[in-house]
Amino acid sequence: MDKSQNKKHVVLFYCAECEDLARKVASQSDLITLQTIKWRNFDDGFPNIFINNAQDLRGQHVAFLASFSSQGVIFEQLSVIYALPRLFVASFTVVLPFFPTGSFERMEEEGDVATAFTMARMLSNIPISRGGPTSLVIYDIHALQERFYFGDHVLPLFETGIPLLKQRLHQLPDSDKIVVAFPDDGAWKRFHKQLDHFPAVVCNKVREGNKRIVRLKEGNPAGCHVVIVDDLVQSGGTLIECQKVLAANGASKVSAYVTHGVFPMQSWERFTHKDAKAIANRAPFEVLSLAGSIAESLQT
Repeated sequence: MDKSQNKKHVVLFYCAECEDLARKVASQSDLITLQTIKWRNFDDGFPNIFINNAQDLRGQHVAFLASFSSQGVIFEQLSVIYALPRLFVASFTVVLPFFPTGSFERMEEEGDVATAFTMARMLSNIPISRGGPTSLVIYDIHALQERFYFGDHVLPLFETGIPLLKQRLHQLPDSDKIVVAFPDDGAWKRFHKQLDHFPAVVCNKVREGNKRIVRLKEGNPAGCHVVIVDDLVQSGGTLIECQKVLAANGASKVSAYVTHGVFPMQSWERFTHKDAKAIANRAPFEVLSLAGSIAESLQT
């Protein structure tokens, strides 16, 4: 029996920031159709949103591609996310390539606010559609324990971009000399099982006075192309310090892969020329698109 006969047609909405990615996702399958939203504002700045062709969504499988890249866009997107399943849709899926509050998932002292838990509660209150709870697809959530923050009204599906990395590494001319490096024990715990067919190097960060020093904990990078793997980069300082340690221990080449290159305050400039205006696919950066993976997840 042809498996394609069991696949569903999906109407995919998207936020303005994700338009390019949404088009790439739709190009992966004839069963994914893009639909638009009018993202407008009233004079006071609050959202004035209109879902185009809402009357045609009844009985359709509907998805929304979200980007919570800044505080200012979360409210307007949540408003749409809460509205779509109420339009008598057959099922509803939210795809969130980046869970932005993931670095703040725990309290270390009284007074700390675990904003990751707050975000999970907000997403857990998405209304149930005709088909049941919303499927919530999140890529490379920062801490695995965050999966337990979501309530029973949503079905979280935790995906990863690591298969894209593995595919890219096997395409390299020196693929037989690849060593994967983890900048700390947290990254090792997060990713090592998915990359266990590569030799591994583990670093750790120790405090010396007011500085955090990266040191080689185990493994041998000598003579190899070492690829640092982590889930999140902000300032890039850890990557730079790891590169120094790996090079000092004989690595012939050092690259880095991160699932989420946030780079606030243009910190990506530490890795390229100051006059660069963007990093997407400009040396030394390369972006591995999630479009194929997202398209596949919409059929699950």
